[in-house]
Amino acid sequence: MTLPALRGAGRTPHRRALLLSALLVLTAGLLTAAPTTPAAHAAAGCTSTADCLSKMTLAEKAGQMTQAANSYISNKQDIATYGLGSVLSGGGGGPNGAGGTATQWADMVDSYQSYALNSRLGIPLLYGVDAVHGHNNVQGATLFPHHIGMGATRDAALVQRVEDITRQEVLGTGIRWSFAPCVCVARDDRWGRTYESYGEDPSVVSPLASAAVKGLQGSAISSTSVLATAKHYIGDGGTTYGTGSSGYLIDQGNTQISESELRAVHLPPYQSAITAGVGSVMVSYSSWNGTKMHGDKYLITDVLKTELGFTGFVVSDWAGIKQLPDATYADQVAHAINAGLDMIMVPDDYVGTINAIVTDVNNGKIPQSRVDDAVTRILNAKFALDLFNHPYTDRSYTPQVGSQAHRDVARQAVRESLTLLKNDSSALPLPKTGTYKIVVGGKSADDLGNQTGGWSISWQGSSGTHTTGTTFWQALQQTTAGTGITLQNVGTRTKGNYSADVGIWVGGETPYAEGKGDSSTLAFGNDNSTQLSDICSRVKTCIAILYSGRPLIIGNQLPKAQAFIAAWLPGTEGAGITDALFGAGFSGKLPVTWPTAVTDEPINSGDGKTPLFPLGYGITPY
Repeated sequence: MTLPALRGAGRTPHRRALLLSALLVLTAGLLTAAPTTPAAHAAAGCTSTADCLSKMTLAEKAGQMTQAANSYISNKQDIATYGLGSVLSGGGGGPNGAGGTATQWADMVDSYQSYALNSRLGIPLLYGVDAVHGHNNVQGATLFPHHIGMGATRDAALVQRVEDITRQEVLGTGIRWSFAPCVCVARDDRWGRTYESYGEDPSVVSPLASAAVKGLQGSAISSTSVLATAKHYIGDGGTTYGTGSSGYLIDQGNTQISESELRAVHLPPYQSAITAGVGSVMVSYSSWNGTKMHGDKYLITDVLKTELGFTGFVVSDWAGIKQLPDATYADQVAHAINAGLDMIMVPDDYVGTINAIVTDVNNGKIPQSRVDDAVTRILNAKFALDLFNHPYTDRSYTPQVGSQAHRDVARQAVRESLTLLKNDSSALPLPKTGTYKIVVGGKSADDLGNQTGGWSISWQGSSGTHTTGTTFWQALQQTTAGTGITLQNVGTRTKGNYSADVGIWVGGETPYAEGKGDSSTLAFGNDNSTQLSDICSRVKTCIAILYSGRPLIIGNQLPKAQAFIAAWLPGTEGAGITDALFGAGFSGKLPVTWPTAVTDEPINSGDGKTPLFPLGYGITPY
């Protein structure tokens, strides 16, 4: 083993003593623990994909095809022992559970990486995370509007800029792979993942998918890229209501459509992402006409890899192969890999997965050539990312996480995502100065968690303050300071004795993510309805701001307010909303058709149904 060179003297003032100590440890054969300060990586035991492949044992190849979740690795030495190819942090998988600062994340990731570099061939880990609207697991990171809001902007250049900032913040934590963008085409708003979609039509989704890939990876995958993932292949946004797995109504369900419709509606965003050079594709939990995607060789190998020419690698979703209908886990592993999966997101039994791959190859259930192809694709990505030369965090990016410059772009994204559904009597814009009173209420006016939605610090998200940001109420206070405008926040206690010239209600959905977010009603909610009615009945002009990951049924509420805004799930920068209210204007266009009643679902442009608001609707300018 070659001793890694130590980093600069500024970090190691006792360099000679450390070098002597390291030599003693190496001589004793005890170099098993992670170094406190990661050293620059010495030459790995292989220098190219072909060289690595020629030197690897079957078990080491199986290790490269295996991805474990950090929360299931009780002994980090297993990373070196089994030659794991990848580790991920799932929702809430931070340094000490949910959250953690950028520096804490970088330290954690570098620690895992140090063990991989001490494996026999020193092949670095590719660490993955769901950075789906900014680096959303990290406290203090910039959180952008969820995809549905970005779809409302129709602004591919802005999407690329947003993902470029996400790239920088992800790099600041040492992570080189994001499970984004979701390029699903959401066809039924009852789906709990609707907000992860840019819209209901491939003409909306495809250009933004390409832009997102370019933002994360650049024009080509390089040492400053974060590997992008187009997900969830394919048809996850088109599942039939009532077919969801694990008791869900629609999530992980069965997409019951013809191949021509699958190709016309759900395939174009993947074609767009591949053209942009996307490095990985994640397979969907869902099925197509009864066949689980994790085992569909026709769609994964024949269509994705052969027909579309995808040369990156295909990764499963979290424990997705365990849903295949095979009798044993080893059979499930063989089924998935033979269908075209290259990396298995286990996430727990990584030893069992490696053993299953080895056994399946030795038993002839998986061809050696299939394993070699999978490992080639994975190693190609690692070499393209220059991980062999730069495996550790580039700490120059770390201070940029959550920077004001990044938040300014998020603020712009919020403003451009806002979709004005109603503006009677020129209720908007509001005067920037004057002696008038605004009363604010609703459960989300001063709630950052409701503003950011799911996949924010934790998997399902949560109400309350869990990271750094500006709520709508805080932004309103900043915007009106020194203007002569008087403010009052009644919160959820909206039945009090108050009055105002302008009332602003902010409410809607509370955070959720996949599965738990499925809805059979798309109901506005009694609490929201009561609070909106209370405020609007006590003011001269009423403005409703709805936080939601999808359209809700608002027919009874729409008449109560003079202005109604679909704000989607805007993220950490509430000032983008106040910018629009006080004159910056609205430019958002509906990325989905807005139903009149839940019985309209699924409702999409061109299906002959009459919506409350059609795809593309949005009042602009004032």
